[in-house]
Formats: sequence, structure tokens, C-alpha cells
Amino acid sequence: MREMLTGGPLDVLTGDYLAELTMLILARDRLKDPSLGYARTFLRQLEECLGLALERGVRIVVNAGGLQPARLADAVRELARSQGLDAAVGHVEGDDLLPRRAELGLPEGLLAANAYLGAFGVAECLRAGADVVVTGRVTDAALVAGPAIARFGWGAGDLDALAGAVVAGHVLECGAQATGGNYAFFREHDVARPGFPLAELHADGSSVITKHPGTGGAVTVGTVTAQLLYETGGPRYLGPDVTARLDTVRLTEEGPDRVRIDGVRGEAPPATLKAGLNRLGGHRNEVVFVLTGLDIEAKAALVRRQFEDALAPGRRPAELRWTLARTDRADAATEEAASALLRLTARDRDPGRVGRELGRVAVELGLAGYPGFHLTAPPGPGAPYGVFEAAYLDAAAVGHTAVLPDGRRVDIPPAPVTAPEPDPSGEPDPREEPADDEAPVPGPTRRAPLGLVAGARSGDKGGDANLGVWARDEPGRRWLTRTLTTDLLRELLPEVAGLPITRHLLPNLRAVNFTITGLLGEGVAAQHRFDPQAKALGEWLRSRHLDIPEALL
Repeated sequence: MREMLTGGPLDVLTGDYLAELTMLILARDRLKDPSLGYARTFLRQLEECLGLALERGVRIVVNAGGLQPARLADAVRELARSQGLDAAVGHVEGDDLLPRRAELGLPEGLLAANAYLGAFGVAECLRAGADVVVTGRVTDAALVAGPAIARFGWGAGDLDALAGAVVAGHVLECGAQATGGNYAFFREHDVARPGFPLAELHADGSSVITKHPGTGGAVTVGTVTAQLLYETGGPRYLGPDVTARLDTVRLTEEGPDRVRIDGVRGEAPPATLKAGLNRLGGHRNEVVFVLTGLDIEAKAALVRRQFEDALAPGRRPAELRWTLARTDRADAATEEAASALLRLTARDRDPGRVGRELGRVAVELGLAGYPGFHLTAPPGPGAPYGVFEAAYLDAAAVGHTAVLPDGRRVDIPPAPVTAPEPDPSGEPDPREEPADDEAPVPGPTRRAPLGLVAGARSGDKGGDANLGVWARDEPGRRWLTRTLTTDLLRELLPEVAGLPITRHLLPNLRAVNFTITGLLGEGVAAQHRFDPQAKALGEWLRSRHLDIPEALL
């Protein structure tokens, strides 16, 4: 926060503190202490930087309110008073659906239920003179679109301008991911300590993504493309204020660390709001066996048989999942390099079935199991896990209120014009299929990793995984479009072979975007797989070998 406030000119400082998993963590905090449920990290940052922001006239907009935006707003006021500062604080509420669970037809047993609100509540607080605006669960892009609405006076009908601000907000929302963090071609830049991105927003909705002078990392068409593909699906990026058409985005490198975004078209938003529902799914535990040297498969089979036979009758967990990671190498020079990992994950609603019982069986096998038996760590007691689900509610049924610095409450109406929600069946628009007249790249091919010619960025959306892949030039795009089909993706990534996959093309970004339904089970908190948020799924794909035209290499 201090770096952003002191590194160069700034009008508004935004901060995105919420994710699907964060909401579950905050809900558990609130269970222990009803006064909690907001991101306390923000208060610690603000303690150092509030005076500096007020002195420089920088307004702060954050979603750190989590489940308790009003309480955080009060805490910010108290912090300001304790430092002798006069700070006008507003907040946005209405996203919390738990008090209206039965009325809205939501299931029982929820720890948190929050609608993704739009940007107009933020704008209302800023128009009323707020120095700090605290929200709960708004869309990530609303933190950027709200200040733009307040500055330029946009209304609900300014769809293209709103869409441009939403795209800029999506680029900024994950911080240093737009300046070289998690970037496929990281070796081309010094990303040891990337700076944070900022957007220069214009009245027509266009923007320039850049960063403060002297900060690390880089802002390039590639880094911006990577972030635009992150956790998106098809060409329509739905939001409560506008549907942004990602297939209209134009990226232009204006100079060092300056990328212009323009041409973004907006459409009316859907009539529904997305809501995130979090509940406890049960308890889970994990035991990792180390298998070293010869006969790895046989050792894995032995421990699995012994373990399952030794479980007490009636104490078997509802789910036992075994995963063998062949990290071992033949004739290895170190013991670690000669070892594979056999991971057992157990889940059950009864904590007793995944706690002491699991540890007892693992320890008692120690002197009676496979040769070289040992574990990566002693078995733990197990822990609760959460489940995330998305629901879609009539936007008119969800409240959205801006609480101004003087205490006045302003109700924010839903979008006056809406459009039908796109068909979620997974079939892309025919316009997104490859054109027949796009000739393949001519010449000989060579077996090589896909990552030599394509970047990728992947992530999670509930139980689904998003995987965006982009080419670095136009010939590469043509080849990628023709080559990387859903059938080839199933072949390259066998873990996804049996799952529904949707493919979308984004020619302006030279990209192919996939949604893999169900890969992550019940979401990140459920820890369904080794990489529970699919963060490295793209890098796995880039490491796979296929026949690539030598002209592209």
C-alpha cells in the first residue's frame, strides 16, 4: 500500500481481499467471534498508510468488509480518530443473503451466502465525498468501475464505457499477475519483485495499464493477455452492471510498460446476480507415504491393501482416495530423487473417521509394511473442509445499499435493461469456431513442448477449472486455433479426459479458452485434487509435447 501511495500519481487505490476460499475463512472467524468476518489485514495496512492517503488526496476503495462491511467501516473510523485524522468513510451492503435465506429459497446449513453486487454503490459513496469506501462481496471489477462511474458520470446505459472499465478492473484485480507474476514467459523479465499495476482510465472506457516508475516486473501485451484470460470463459464476461465482450478487446503496446485497452463493447447484463454459497462439507485428512527405489507400484499396492484391511469395522471413511505421484527416477543420485509419493486423502462427515483412526493405522504399519516405510509427516487430527456453490438469483430480489459518510442510506436499483443469460450448456457460439479458410502453418514439424510457442494461465471457478492458452503472433494463433481442440486437450491432460470441456476462441487475444467442468470437485476448500485451484494446470499443459511447425519454433 505504501509503495502505491508514494511511487507516483494516483487518484484511487483499490484492494481486492476476497476469494471463494476467503469467504469461508471469514465465515469461520464470524462463528468464533460475531464481531469478526472482515479482512483484518486491511486495517493493519491502513494503520500505517491512512494519513499518507489523506495527505495525498488518494481515495481508497476495498472489498475488505467481507461479511461485515459496516463493522469494518466503524473500525476504520475508530482508527482515524485514534490517529487524529478526519476520514469520511462509506460502505456498501446488501450482499449478505443469510438473513433472507428462507425467503430466497437458499439451502439450509450455509455459513455464508453473498451476492456479487455491482459498482454503482461504490460510485454513490465516492460522489458523497467518501475518502474510504468499504464493501462486502462485490464483483472484483466493481472496485475499479465504481470510481470511473463517479468520475465520469456514467449511467446504466453507458454500456461500452462500463465494459471498458470492467475489463480494466479485471486486469487489476489480481495485482502483480498483470506485471509479470505467475507469467508463463517469466524468464524474459525481472520478476523477482514485480510492482503493482495501475490503470489510467478515460471517459470513453478505454484505459492504459501501466505501473509506477522504477518498480519491478513488466507490463506487456503478454502479461495483460494472461490476466484477461484468468478465470474467464467465453467471449461474454457477465456482470451485474454490464456484459463485457472480451472478443472485442484490443491491446496495443504504447511504449515500455504501457498497454492500451480499447474497443471494448458492452451488452446489457443478465437479469440474475451470481451468489456464492459456502458451507461445511465434512472433515478431511491426508497421509503421504514415501516409496523409495525398486518396485514402486508393488509397494503402493501393498500399503493400500494393508491400510484398508486394518481399518476398524464401521470406521471406514466415506471417501478414500489414493494418488501415486511417480516423482522417482531410476539410478538416482539422491534418496529423494529415488522416491515416489503415495497420497491418501480421506473425507467423511464424522471427524472421528478421518482423525485418530487414520493416524493409528498409518503408524501401526510402520514396522509391518513395505521396505523403507516412512511418511512425509506424522498424521494429523484432520480438519473441516468447505464446499462452494454458485447460485443465481433475480437481481431485483437482492438489496444493494450505499451507506454514505453522513449515515444516509441510498438504495441502488438493479440494471434497468437486462438480457437473457447465455446458454450454459457448454456449446460455443458458431462464430467462435475456426474459419475454414485459415490455412495451417506450412512446413515440417518438430516434437516439442507446447510452451515454446504458447503461454497459459489457469485457475478456478468453484468446482470448474479455467484454462486460457494464447499464441504470441498471428501465425501461432492460426496454428493454435486449428490444433488445440477439446479432443487434443483430453489427450494431453488425461486427468480431464472424462469431464465436460467447453472451448471458446478469442481471436483478438490470439487465445483459446477452456472451461473444464467438475475438475475441482466441490471447490478449493474441499481440496479435491493435488492442485485444488488449478493454478498450475496451464503450466502442465505447456510442458506437454506435440508436433509443432518448425516455422513457429
